[in-house]
Amino acid sequence: MPHSHRFYNRYRKQILDILALLGPILIAQLTVVGMSFVDTVMAGNVGFTDLAAVAVAASFVNPITLLMQGILLALTPLIAYQVGAKLTNRTANTVHQGVYLAIAMTILSWLALAYSPELFSYLEIEPELEAMARQYLVFYSYGLPAFALYHVLRCLNEAYSNLKAIMLIGVFALLLNIPLNYIFINGLMGAPKLGGAGCGIATALVYWFMFIALFVYVQRSSKFKSLNLLSHWNPPQITKLKKILGIGLPIGASIFFEVSLFSTIALLLAPLGADVVASHQIALNFTSMVFMLPLSIGISVTILVGNKLGEQDHKGAKHAAWTGIGMCASFAICSAILTVLFRHHIVDWYTDDSHVAVVAASLMLMAASYQLPDFLQVVAAGALRGYQDTKYVMMVTMLSFWPLGLGIGSILAFTDWVTSEPMGVYGFWVAMIIALTCCCLSLVVRLRKISNLTDPLAAHQQ
Repeated sequence: MPHSHRFYNRYRKQILDILALLGPILIAQLTVVGMSFVDTVMAGNVGFTDLAAVAVAASFVNPITLLMQGILLALTPLIAYQVGAKLTNRTANTVHQGVYLAIAMTILSWLALAYSPELFSYLEIEPELEAMARQYLVFYSYGLPAFALYHVLRCLNEAYSNLKAIMLIGVFALLLNIPLNYIFINGLMGAPKLGGAGCGIATALVYWFMFIALFVYVQRSSKFKSLNLLSHWNPPQITKLKKILGIGLPIGASIFFEVSLFSTIALLLAPLGADVVASHQIALNFTSMVFMLPLSIGISVTILVGNKLGEQDHKGAKHAAWTGIGMCASFAICSAILTVLFRHHIVDWYTDDSHVAVVAASLMLMAASYQLPDFLQVVAAGALRGYQDTKYVMMVTMLSFWPLGLGIGSILAFTDWVTSEPMGVYGFWVAMIIALTCCCLSLVVRLRKISNLTDPLAAHQQ
């Protein structure tokens, strides 16, 4: 008992610090994935072709936008370090360089989305589904500048642990997304009837609302007045841009490798029929919502580790990292149990098609089994980002998700090399479990090494 009491006191402050950040971050993250949930449900209620079109379009959009977001995430540990080290006189310049990156990545993303629909001809998907997915991509691209600039300002607020504004804007954005979807899906108030493609233009409009709202808040908030963000604009600085990219590119690539695995799976499943894609999308959308809890803990840990390192409190950084790991393990076990128990009720939220519901419910069982490694790997990655050790995370995710996840998944799904007959969609989900488990083990071992170093910030150079 005395030992457990000492253990609790040792980590009590870290638990409270994480919980203080977790609430607003989790709500903000849930509003983001909530918009995807709303798109999925509202498109699915029109028909499974509309739902499949949203899923196929998202398979192109998500890797691109999350690569952008991942690169910009480098701003959070950099600014958090400046806050902890009392070097906030450098923060405005860091934000300005982030804006330059956001603009450059928007242009590149436009080019990528402009040419990505050419891949449709290789997928052998239904013409109606293809036309709707193409239309979605065009509409969605209008919101990319706002998406990128919003995330620059979001990273600034997160680094300052100023999370209430992000949370409130996210809630209003989610509430705005619902009527906009309804208008453009059904052609109300003079708008064209676009079906599932209407979700694309609704999302673009919501992104512009989020950016403008956060920009106005930052300009008026007393917390950021001393930064003089607009009074003196810094030109592009190659050295600073290289530093941001040196941290951000591995983060973006890590997210890209993971998300592109799920997106590629959806594209590879397209020839099996819209019902199979719809079942996969339902299970994936739900697990993405649940994933927001460990992701939010990971973001909280990134902020705390960055602050502690700026204060030269290496022991505090270590305790924050491992407290996050312990919290996530507990949440993962509870989440997996609840997913198994209520999987049929969850699927009923998405569809009333009996065949789609049966397949989706069986995929929920597989989703429950990978929640523990999935939860732990994202928090370990968040802690390593706080230590600015991002290249190792990139290598691990690349090797885990592509050679293992996609390679094994393709073999199990489409061949009889391992099983008596191809496993179809289930083969990919088995492969995802294997990939996430390998990724989790590698990142946790790396975190143990880095957090025990005397000079952990030098670790990313090793």
